[in-house]
Amino acid sequence: MTATTATTIVRPALRPATSLPTLFAFALPGMPLAGMALVYAVYLPRFYVGLGNGFAAVATAIAAVRFLDIWLDPFLGFAMDRTRTPIGRYRPWLILGAPIAMFGTYRLLVPDGKVDTGYLILWMLVTYAGASMLNLAVAAWAAILATSYNERSRVYGLTQGLAVIGSTGLLLLPLFTGGAVTLGKAASMPAVAAILIVALPLAVIACAIFTPEKITASAREGGFSFKDLWLAVSKPSLVRIVLADLVLTLGPGTTAPLYVYFFHDAKGFNIAEVGFLLIFYIGAGVVGAPVWGQVARRLGKHRTVQIACVCYGITQTILMAMPRVWPGHTPVDAIPTICGMIGVGFCASAFLLLMRAMVADVVDEVRLDSGRDLTSLLFSLVTTTTKIGTVITVIIVFPILNLVGYNGKEGAVNSPHAIFGLEMCYLFAPIILVFVGGAMFFGYTLDAKRHGAIREALEARDEEMSLAAAEESLISPL
Repeated sequence: MTATTATTIVRPALRPATSLPTLFAFALPGMPLAGMALVYAVYLPRFYVGLGNGFAAVATAIAAVRFLDIWLDPFLGFAMDRTRTPIGRYRPWLILGAPIAMFGTYRLLVPDGKVDTGYLILWMLVTYAGASMLNLAVAAWAAILATSYNERSRVYGLTQGLAVIGSTGLLLLPLFTGGAVTLGKAASMPAVAAILIVALPLAVIACAIFTPEKITASAREGGFSFKDLWLAVSKPSLVRIVLADLVLTLGPGTTAPLYVYFFHDAKGFNIAEVGFLLIFYIGAGVVGAPVWGQVARRLGKHRTVQIACVCYGITQTILMAMPRVWPGHTPVDAIPTICGMIGVGFCASAFLLLMRAMVADVVDEVRLDSGRDLTSLLFSLVTTTTKIGTVITVIIVFPILNLVGYNGKEGAVNSPHAIFGLEMCYLFAPIILVFVGGAMFFGYTLDAKRHGAIREALEARDEEMSLAAAEESLISPL
């Protein structure tokens, strides 16, 4: 019997916003991951220098690891986009990545045996492999969880906010433990490792259980071709984002390996106070992330990035002008520096969340043009730029510190010439690089209006594919 089927496609309603409890569960892994990132970027280099490895040796080890690690994310992106399991595309990667990252963290922060550059390289590779699986899975999953232009600002804003809380919690350890555990002190590293190793699996379990995952219709199509890959990576919008993400990582990133040295030797704070100051820088992101998300809803993501870049340059300049404190200083003497840290941290919190939300928009553009869901692969490009930026900063600044005669061992006394070299490393690069990143978005066209049209076309095509599949199942012989 032949049946007549209506061919009019009813445009589907917009998917409702994801509930706050679901978003909270989804964002939980960001807390221990942010803590790990803080420890590895700011404290791990200093820790291994203090164990007897020189600046050049530690810089070489980190550079070697990052050079190998940058090839991992695109490979993981391809693998994730092809993953089909009964529990979803991203859950298996979360479950696999967590124990790898946990074991590597233990070996790095509780070293045993001969702790040379070979040891550092081996366990950084293990740790970063697990962290890459986790970070990429969460970033790509967020693009599937939130599909509208403004909803993505909300999702990435909340994710970034919880990540800030995770980092701040580690920095508050001296307060919680009465000074027994302090980031930056070698004796505290085993306790920090224990906290991260316990928190990570709990967060991953909550995320995996309570977060839904919708596989897009195009994700069910066949394998990938080099033509599709070229279509994706040659998108002007994606090229801008990748290049801008690199320099926006390089800007604030140049200060990370120098942070403890700078505020201890150049600004006069003790190690406990240095960690205390970082609380205000990172903690400002708790307010900054949702605020920048709201600004992006009104002005657009790329315009908001540009505004944040200008504000970052202003606040970083003010922070650098803050006077040094001297022995016997009171808490009141630190207030100007605290205000400066809050301002810089508030502005810097815009970069990561907005850049990731913009990649999610490009994912939709690529899927409409190519019919392929390359979500994980496209996110792997920006996670790779973050790693490249980390390599470049360490390769540049550590040899310069070595050149000016700066001694990074715990308790070392440095000459005025060495401290001046440290200050120059900390001063110039961040502002220049951030301004370059903001300038890259002049002429950017993937705004809310254009993305809305892309989403309408995708929803209509997905509905049409679903109807066609339903028709085929009705007429197929038994």
